[in-house]
Amino acid sequence: MYQINLTRLKQCMCRANQGEELTIAFLGGSITQGSNASSRENSYSYRVFSWWKESFPQAEFHYVNGGIGGTTSHFGVARAVSDVLMYQPDFVVVDFSVNDDADLFFQETYEGVIRKLLLWPSKPAVVILNNVFYDTGMNAQDYHNAVGKWYMVPYVSVRDTLYQSMKAGKYTRLELTEDGLHPNDKGHGLVAREITSFLETVKEHMFETEEENTIPKPMTSNAYEKAEILSIRNTCPKLDGFRADAEEKLGHLDFFKNGWIGRKKGDRIVFEVEASCIAVQYKKTLKKPAACAMLVIDGDKEQSVLLDGNFNETWGECLYLEPVLHHGAKKMHTIEIEIVSGEDRAYTPFYLLSLIVA
Repeated sequence: MYQINLTRLKQCMCRANQGEELTIAFLGGSITQGSNASSRENSYSYRVFSWWKESFPQAEFHYVNGGIGGTTSHFGVARAVSDVLMYQPDFVVVDFSVNDDADLFFQETYEGVIRKLLLWPSKPAVVILNNVFYDTGMNAQDYHNAVGKWYMVPYVSVRDTLYQSMKAGKYTRLELTEDGLHPNDKGHGLVAREITSFLETVKEHMFETEEENTIPKPMTSNAYEKAEILSIRNTCPKLDGFRADAEEKLGHLDFFKNGWIGRKKGDRIVFEVEASCIAVQYKKTLKKPAACAMLVIDGDKEQSVLLDGNFNETWGECLYLEPVLHHGAKKMHTIEIEIVSGEDRAYTPFYLLSLIVA
């Protein structure tokens, strides 16, 4: 473990010890959401929440789970406010280590997440979680934890603990996870135990004060800290064949609602956005064949991007995020999306959810 600063976490525990009201939150992907746990109560996130309730019974706690399966820190930085920070959390576990690729792009989007959390007015204590692919040991923790080191934020690594125990023969892979990624009830329990063991250690010294470190300048170019989602709720693109989906959206896990739908070849939608980084969020579906679209920025058809609505995995419908501009010119850009396949009703319509801009 690199040098960390525990001031916020100790202050949070002291407030809980005094019987205050606190909000415990989680931001991440499918494991955070609770995938493959038999119930909410058996997920690692709820078990960690239960640790807070059991350790400080005099306090009142609220639980916020901002996990969305199949999503990266690129989406996470844009939705952090609406899914977690609007609840003014006091403690946040953040995990995108198995959804982000191990590269500089996702290190930058991940730094945006960490900065957004640390700079929020409620000043939450943040803990980084590194989940792992149990068959390969792969994750993005080296890139994520470099960000954590920069900000002196503590981490709990499943790759360095539970995964090593499995490799040493203490557990079989099937004891922990059926698919090599999402923990079962036992796996969720052991992931939670790694986090709560760390919290127990901090709790033993929670009255030992230290000075909180100041938030340093960004480690990366940090173009994504102020990323936002442009959706049907806050932008009005020009529709030429596309239509707005008027079906009511119920909560952050009700993904495929309130977007824009293109049904036939030639349907178009056009956005005017000011940004230097742009990504398109659309649905990849198992219901093949699905309509595909072509995206053109600023009329440059030679650099067009194909948006393929067909999903080649089997685990479910995908909330896909396609970066189309990264560190471009900060100016007003025209984004044109046109359906290029889907001649008849046999095709599943193209479903556009949002643009994510920074």
